[in-house]
This record gives sequence, structure tokens and C-alpha cells, in this order.
Amino acid sequence: MSPPHLTQDDSVALENGNVTDPRVDQIAGHVKEIIRILGLCPDQDPNLINTDRRVARMYLDIFSGLDAGTQPKLTTFPNDEHYTSMVMEKEIAFYSMCAHHFVPFYGHGHIAYIPNDKIVGLSKLPRLLEFYARRPQIQERLTEQIASTLEEELTPQGVMVVIEARHLCVEMRGVKKPGAVTVTSAIRGIFLEKAVREEFLDLMRRR
Repeated sequence: MSPPHLTQDDSVALENGNVTDPRVDQIAGHVKEIIRILGLCPDQDPNLINTDRRVARMYLDIFSGLDAGTQPKLTTFPNDEHYTSMVMEKEIAFYSMCAHHFVPFYGHGHIAYIPNDKIVGLSKLPRLLEFYARRPQIQERLTEQIASTLEEELTPQGVMVVIEARHLCVEMRGVKKPGAVTVTSAIRGIFLEKAVREEFLDLMRRR
């Protein structure tokens, strides 16, 4: 029998070998109070029963990039082929949460580097974007964090990151402009040269 303070969802988590994070109770208490302040009845409306705990678990999931030890290890390999052209991974879908309003923003990232002595496993580029996206974010910082990490880990000839995203804080509130796309870029090293940067942009635009 499950402990009495656990919900059915928590019991399922325990049965699957997952111990409930103690932060769930802490966050859920605050969420329930917000629901009450809005004039709703979290313990009577069947649609709101356990919403506080669902929101708490969701926050711990989508903000998992804040947890210690979750940064992906960038597996690198010697550049034995002496490859000196661009490596690009584009159209990497991501979701994040606006640090200003705690509503989602989402879109695609395009990441490229030109190696020196090391190359990185291709799966690590999406993982890096995913890691930094899973926290309260602003798009400008997200873009810079990816570029800086690759520059530090690979010491490449250059790095360029472009992120295109839609922000629900722009679409749902404030100016209320559905479909507006925000584009940010971070440019390092050889990508500062016009010809290299234009090659990146040309490859990014091709579908």
C-alpha cells in the first residue's frame, strides 16, 4: 500500500522505481495557493484536483536543466581526417520557458562549427540545446550559452548558432502578435568572416 500522502500519479511513479522528488510538495503548495487566489476551487472542481501536483512535476521536468549534474558530456573525437570545413546541424526543435513571464517559447536551433583538432558526436549538439532550454530562459542568453560551451569544449576555428523562435509572451499577451518570429545569433572565430557566415546562412535556409 502506498503512503497516504501520495497521489495516484505518485504511486505509479514509485511502482516504476521513481522516488517522488520532495520539491513536488513544496511547489504544489504554492501552485494551489495561486489557484485559490484566482477564485477557483482546487479541491472541488474535478478538473483542478491534483493540478497543483501535475504543475509541480511538469516544472521539475521542463526546468531540469537547472539540476546539478545534468549538463551533457560533449563526447569528442580526434579530427584524424583533418576535416576543416563546416559541420552543421540545423532545424533542431526545442521548447523553453520565458524567464520574464513563465510562458513557453519554441522553435528551431541551427548550430555549426569548423573543427581544429577535435570533432564532437552529432547527437551532442541537440542535447546541448535541450539542456540550456530546460530552464527559465531568454533567447539571447540561450544562443550565447550554446556557442560559448562549444567554443570552450572544442576550441574550434569558429562557432555559429542561430535560433528562431515564437514567444507566447508576444502572441498571448502584451502586443498580441501571433506568428512573430524572433531570431538571435552568436558568432565566434572564423564565422566573423563574411564568406564563412554567408555559407552558414545559405545552408541554414536550404530545406
